[in-house]
Amino acid sequence: MSRTLGAVIAGVAAAVLAGVLLLSEETPAVVPAAPVAAAPAPAPAASPVSTGASPFTAEAQRAREAKLALWQGRLARAENTLATYRHSTRYPHEARPLLEHPDQVHPFNPIADDIPLRTPGGEPGQGVRVRTTQDRVYASGDESVRFTVRAVDDKGQTLPLLVTRALAGDLPDPRQVAGRSQVAVNFTDANSGDGTLSAVLQPSTQGFADFAGTIRVQVYLNQGGQLGNVYFDVVYQPLVPAEWAGVREALNNGSLDFFMKARVARPGRYVVSARVDDANGKPFALLSFNDEVAAGAQEFRLTLFGKLVRDGAPAFPLTLRDVQGFLLVPDQFPDRAMLPRLAGVVHTSRSYASTSFSDAEWRSEERDRYLAELNKDVVEAGQQVDALKP
Repeated sequence: MSRTLGAVIAGVAAAVLAGVLLLSEETPAVVPAAPVAAAPAPAPAASPVSTGASPFTAEAQRAREAKLALWQGRLARAENTLATYRHSTRYPHEARPLLEHPDQVHPFNPIADDIPLRTPGGEPGQGVRVRTTQDRVYASGDESVRFTVRAVDDKGQTLPLLVTRALAGDLPDPRQVAGRSQVAVNFTDANSGDGTLSAVLQPSTQGFADFAGTIRVQVYLNQGGQLGNVYFDVVYQPLVPAEWAGVREALNNGSLDFFMKARVARPGRYVVSARVDDANGKPFALLSFNDEVAAGAQEFRLTLFGKLVRDGAPAFPLTLRDVQGFLLVPDQFPDRAMLPRLAGVVHTSRSYASTSFSDAEWRSEERDRYLAELNKDVVEAGQQVDALKP
């Protein structure tokens, strides 16, 4: 090797060594990572391996079945809700089966009560009960109210009873110093044979002709030396807003309309109700009217809905009975002025074939909207059930 070539090789070696030293001062040393142990081989599986829940695993199948059961329950409830609503609204509010409203079958029956004899101190008397009746709570114009009272023992046997006094007076406005003067009410033997004593209050002739409000009749009793008292409340309104003037009927659009004629003195919203019995005296339908009425000769239309007749199949002719009505008086007390009661049968219909009546269900915007929303719930639940079925 020549001297010149050896010098060149020595220079190159020195330069490389200097570069290595320079890099070792500027760059931190890299610590080699610990060797990674080899992962054990996976156990053989019956289903494909997946990072998520597999639809073929037992756990996923149980979850699917639970979700299916949940939606099946929701579907059953949605179907039942839809069917119940459809069934309960197939007739309008103004024409309902009378048996849906048992308290309205005989609206003019007296209001009866059976309570222990209360002494002046408020304690119950020994072995004495007081049975009372009141034939109405609301009265207007010249209407009168009848009260009865009798005493019985714990076994229901009649006991002698005296009414020592009875007074009728208004329940005054608490902001007033005092109400009007009280008037006497006379209780006498009702000749019923069971010791019943009765009295009649006619507010228009007994000092309340110009009064609108609550009249309280306080009755003081003496049963064999035991003193006690009971009271009756009457809501009186001197205004008579309308008078009845007859009935007519007409078959319209598959339903039977009863038109209650009236001479309306005070316009406003009137509420009227009447009962329909079939030819055998079986209570059949409750009809109602609720609308604004102008003054003058008017008719209150009570509609016996066609499908109600088709479904109930009453025996004809039908009777319209026990008609009651009132004018709503807003923002006042009393809040109503009564029309005269029409007790008993007020009209007997003609006879009609069942085919004269429509079998169509009642329709309204509200009912259609509710049915659509309830049907959506059924469709959604049904879709979920179909998607989860195996």
